[in-house]
Amino acid sequence: MAAAVPESVTTVVGVGADGWDGLAPTAREALLAAEVVIGGPRQLDLLPDTVTAERVAWPSPLRPAVPRLLAEHAGRRLCVLASGDPMFFGIGRALAETAGAGRLRILPHPSSVSYACARLGWPLEDTEVVSLVGRPPETLNAVLSGGRRLLVLSAGADTPAEVAALLTARGYGASRMHLLERLGAERERIADGTAEAWPHPAGDPLNIVAVECEGPGAQLVPGLPDDAYEHDGQLTKRHVRAATLAALAPSPGELLWDIGGGSGSIAIEWLRAHRSCRAVSVERDTVRADRIRRNAGALGVPRLRVVTGRAPEALAGLPAPDAVFIGGGLTAPGLLRACWDALPAGGRLVANTVTLESEALLTQWYRRHGGELVKLAVAHAVPVGGFTGWRQAMPVTQWSAVKAVEEEQQ
Repeated sequence: MAAAVPESVTTVVGVGADGWDGLAPTAREALLAAEVVIGGPRQLDLLPDTVTAERVAWPSPLRPAVPRLLAEHAGRRLCVLASGDPMFFGIGRALAETAGAGRLRILPHPSSVSYACARLGWPLEDTEVVSLVGRPPETLNAVLSGGRRLLVLSAGADTPAEVAALLTARGYGASRMHLLERLGAERERIADGTAEAWPHPAGDPLNIVAVECEGPGAQLVPGLPDDAYEHDGQLTKRHVRAATLAALAPSPGELLWDIGGGSGSIAIEWLRAHRSCRAVSVERDTVRADRIRRNAGALGVPRLRVVTGRAPEALAGLPAPDAVFIGGGLTAPGLLRACWDALPAGGRLVANTVTLESEALLTQWYRRHGGELVKLAVAHAVPVGGFTGWRQAMPVTQWSAVKAVEEEQQ
């Protein structure tokens, strides 16, 4: 006999397209004993009449309603329905962050990703998973690379066609696509085709798209080619950009302030370092701000937040950064001080300049706070008549420093 579950614990039941028949006995017992069941309308409709609990459908938007609904039904035997594995792009995360993991009893079901890999014979650990639920299709751009296998969690019936169009536009039209609908249910369906000749109309909204990428390889490390960006000349060039990202040293979950965004290249490649990285690009010019947004979408990080305004005034109200890059406007009154003061102990600041005036300012800060002051000089081989010579780019002075604990405490 299963141990009794305290009423203060919320039971989260993962359910698949096979509904009640696919649930394990423990999950069925939890639902039969519940006084309240919360879930999406489709999930609630999968329950038989023998589940007599009050049924509550999630409102839209869902996330803000989580604390309220948990509070409204506190003290009652509460079950929450989730699609597949609640902790894989599911409601389990919001519940754990709201109630605490210790107040949850999670009963997972195989996820659609597990089902898809089983149907296709793909090793799950070698497959990249991207969710387009509540995210723009451009999110997919970050993971496109020849020879890669992708599983795309669909937002609805139109997602497969959107994925096919995006793949074709990005040069991956020859990619093989597999549409897998209602995995695990009796009416499960699998359809195939290529992205450039996708033949299937919109079908069931409960689907996942598998992609075998055919096309160019993708660069994983910082320092993308300059022509990967739309720009008007305001661009941190490739070799300096790679050195700048190395000095900024992005880590998972960290937030970057990119001041004087220009074309957005530093913030974009910071975000590409890890899917949990966050960034805010501050750009005073509205045309350039729009260009940053387009570059972010094209390179797979549409989550980049762009703030149009002049720093330091535009920094007010932004969440505290873990790192700051200043690529423009260094001599603006109070800018360096505002950025330095915003950093916590251990935070990093990197500033680049090509002018003598800004270089003098960085030298002062280097003397005061230490760190590294370097000059980056890049020359490119170019034709000189019938021979080859070097063309020197403008040298870039870079100051990078880590804020000490004692400065944070002052």
